[in-house]
Amino acid sequence: MSAELVVSNLLNPPVLFFLLGILAVLVKSDLELPAPIPKVLSLYLLLALGFKGGVTLRESDGGLVLPALGAALLMALAVPLYAFPILRRRLSRPDAAAVAATYGSVSAVTFVTATAFLQRLGEPQGGYMTAALALMESPAIVVGMLLARLGQRNDDIQGQLTVLLHEALFNSSVVLLVGSLAIGYIAGKANGDVLTPFTESLFPGLLSLFLLDMGLVVGRRLGDLKRMGAFPIAFAFGLPPVNAALGMGIARLIGLPVGDALLFVVLCASASYIAVPAAMSQALPQANPALYVTMALALTFPFNVVLGIPLYMSAISALWP
Repeated sequence: MSAELVVSNLLNPPVLFFLLGILAVLVKSDLELPAPIPKVLSLYLLLALGFKGGVTLRESDGGLVLPALGAALLMALAVPLYAFPILRRRLSRPDAAAVAATYGSVSAVTFVTATAFLQRLGEPQGGYMTAALALMESPAIVVGMLLARLGQRNDDIQGQLTVLLHEALFNSSVVLLVGSLAIGYIAGKANGDVLTPFTESLFPGLLSLFLLDMGLVVGRRLGDLKRMGAFPIAFAFGLPPVNAALGMGIARLIGLPVGDALLFVVLCASASYIAVPAAMSQALPQANPALYVTMALALTFPFNVVLGIPLYMSAISALWP
């Protein structure tokens, strides 16, 4: 079952375009997307994801919303707390805190890819998982900063926390995602159908274009792996399956259906390479972005997109009745 899902995922056009982007860099092609386009594509994916999630949320089982959001918050807080002491054995305190925050936060693009994977399988999904995505992005950033400051005297920690909280809660990704979710919920299916050609029909093609650009970005980061050493590489590949297994247990415990369970597991297993670097560059300038960005973007992200999603789905299919 897992082999079939992996092969099916590898033949999925968005994943193939992602691999094409990596290949283009390896063969030293001049292929690139002009600077404004990736930003526009990112905004489109967040808008479409949020709006569709809001419409679905209005019609979904309300009894699962609070348990799912509570579980999402729990994992967002727990992952950096147990990852930090492991990382601290080999990394400096700032680097360990930044990496811990990276893996406690989430990747919206991995989540979007998982939703497209479920659509190909015809597996339904609840809109509340989009709310879980928005909820999980910020807590780990705050936890990471607190772990970095632990035991250090800093008279302005309250002021730094205020700035960090504003950045974490009101950055453009969170505002657009939550705003689109709310608009989709308010509009509902009857009024939201007018956007169906925009949010549904265009989605696979624009996701393919965005993942092509992500492949180019990942390809350019591969050179940084030589300077990282074995421990960060092992951590970047090892922690996602552990987090996925924990997420799977929680999803089974609270009774999430198969599609939502996969999305929750993917959130637990992913790592942020956008929101956390933006926040950490301000809160922890002494941490090395070449380390935590490369781990999340060049290792964990490709692993999840190419292999992780179908493997997690295979495990869920075997464990769920």
